[in-house]
Amino acid sequence: MRQLTPEGQQIINNIAQRYNFSPDAVFSMLQSVINGNGSMAQFSHPEFGGSGQWMKGGMIMLGDMFNNGLKNTVGGLCQELSNLIANQPGLIQSGSFQSQNQGTQQQSNFGGNSSVTGGQQQNSSGPIGPVSLFVPPPAGSSGDWWPTGLQFPNSTGAQNNVRYAYFATIRRLAIEANGHVTLYDTLDHQIGGFSQQQSIGGSITFTSQYGLVDVNSLPIISIDNVPVQKQDDFQPEPFPIQPNIVNTQGVNQEADIFAAIEKLANLKDKGILTDEEFSTKKAELLARL
Repeated sequence: MRQLTPEGQQIINNIAQRYNFSPDAVFSMLQSVINGNGSMAQFSHPEFGGSGQWMKGGMIMLGDMFNNGLKNTVGGLCQELSNLIANQPGLIQSGSFQSQNQGTQQQSNFGGNSSVTGGQQQNSSGPIGPVSLFVPPPAGSSGDWWPTGLQFPNSTGAQNNVRYAYFATIRRLAIEANGHVTLYDTLDHQIGGFSQQQSIGGSITFTSQYGLVDVNSLPIISIDNVPVQKQDDFQPEPFPIQPNIVNTQGVNQEADIFAAIEKLANLKDKGILTDEEFSTKKAELLARL
């Protein structure tokens, strides 16, 4: 989570005082508006009536749905925070997701580049000035949240405390959720937009030429910059080659045949068997091998 500068903390305190919210509640809403790329916010805080949603242009839904006064106050707060971060470098991503609520799902599609007008931020207390809300990243760090080595995403966006960065040219998709960054191989998908269940932690899907696809179906390249080895398809181990096992029954039979031939030879030598009889019996025995 980003750390506020002293000037940024003072700005949050001033806004909290004017809207009669705690600085903690205003800071949590600031994070939600940033995650919504300045054009929407999905939040959950007791001071805002529980879970709710705001979209730039006037749409707001609260858990306390009949509290119109709270709706107007929260809507004004979100709009001011949206204007505030518009003057902060790096908080609003170009090629952002255009969001539209449809039933129980939060639909998002890639939009074109957005432009931000600089200058001083105005509010009812006067100009705030182009001060930095957050402490800059350490020297040598670009501040990019996606894996090192990736540059210039084609589209980025955020919703429900989840951030996306799509690198179409190298077929990669980075998603940051629950403090972890997962890099996916998008294969041959030509991604045109993302959607996520409105509840925080809901499943993430995207649209491509193949229709609606679950992100979990994509191969994972790395998690938090640590490569994930591809699991090859399971192949059963071949049966080990058994050593040649001598057929003892065959050996015994062979020995018996040769012993019988030797006996026949002795009988022939003693004149008991003629040469013809010996040859005939020998041939019969050898035929059994």
